[in-house]
Amino acid sequence: MTDRTIRVGFVGAGANTRRYHIPKLRAQPGVELVAVANRTKASGDRVALELGIPRVYADWRELVRAPDLDAICIGTWPNTHSEITRAALEHGKHVLCEARMAMDVVEARSMLEAARRAPHLVTQLVPAPNTLEVDTALQALLADGYAGEVLAVEIQANQGRFVDVEEPLHWRQDATLSGLNVMTMGIWYEALMRWLGPARRVTAMTKISVPRRKDATGAWQDVRVPDHVEILATLGRGAVAHMRFSTVTALASPSNVYIFGTEGTLRIEPDAKRLSGGRRGDTALREIPVPAGQRIGWRVEEEFVNAIRGHEKISRTTFEDGVRYMEFTEAVWKSAADGRTVDVAEL
Repeated sequence: MTDRTIRVGFVGAGANTRRYHIPKLRAQPGVELVAVANRTKASGDRVALELGIPRVYADWRELVRAPDLDAICIGTWPNTHSEITRAALEHGKHVLCEARMAMDVVEARSMLEAARRAPHLVTQLVPAPNTLEVDTALQALLADGYAGEVLAVEIQANQGRFVDVEEPLHWRQDATLSGLNVMTMGIWYEALMRWLGPARRVTAMTKISVPRRKDATGAWQDVRVPDHVEILATLGRGAVAHMRFSTVTALASPSNVYIFGTEGTLRIEPDAKRLSGGRRGDTALREIPVPAGQRIGWRVEEEFVNAIRGHEKISRTTFEDGVRYMEFTEAVWKSAADGRTVDVAEL
């Protein structure tokens, strides 16, 4: 498919799809946006009118069966990612799927198995975006031995504000829609894997601040997704990581990352666009310039189209890495539930 037009359909057209995927796919040469299926036909009609998409389906199953579509962009909640991905691949469509990958490991592995049965089709997960601008530079510094042997990692991901007990249930707090995914945990762990590889073992404690909330219909629902998580993890290369993810740490300092090694310390600054560091003998951290050629940033849609055309391979993010972050996510749940240290399953 190096020359002909790539025709794309969208299943789910939420904020991320409208803000990123639709305009950025449209900007790629030789890409045509053909169809959309949203949660309702009426909302699909509104998206199509607003964004100039010619065809609307009431049922996503009809969209993925359409013979004139080459690729499907999935922008739904995690509870439907697996079913839609498998159906799209079965009907010969390339797949770009929104993160997080699935509800749990079983679903994630079923997606990977379906992708492996269709190696001629491109599969991509929308990558963790928060550190894309510094990832390449950070990986290069670590590979060059800036920090020496990495001993410890500290990740504090604060989305903190004071608890609102009257706030309705958000879909990210609803385990029937989000599965085992918790706040930004999977996003930061995906980034951590880029730098230092996957974890081997985890010990976790969690907190749910408001046990029951009203859903969109006004009915009371039990909240099963925590809003504060503390994790200790042993990484595959021997370092120990402490990770905190929270939406209740009001007035806390902004999110940041420290990597501590035998010869140096590296920090991702709170804006996630700057690096700072210091080596043995220094008395303070100072900014490390990120070369323009290493400041890659968001190129999700470009990478997807290039992979379909055979110009590059998917790196951010593969289904294999998606399964890895779902294995970590499930291990955190098991550890918190059982009060014990849990091994992270290997791919």
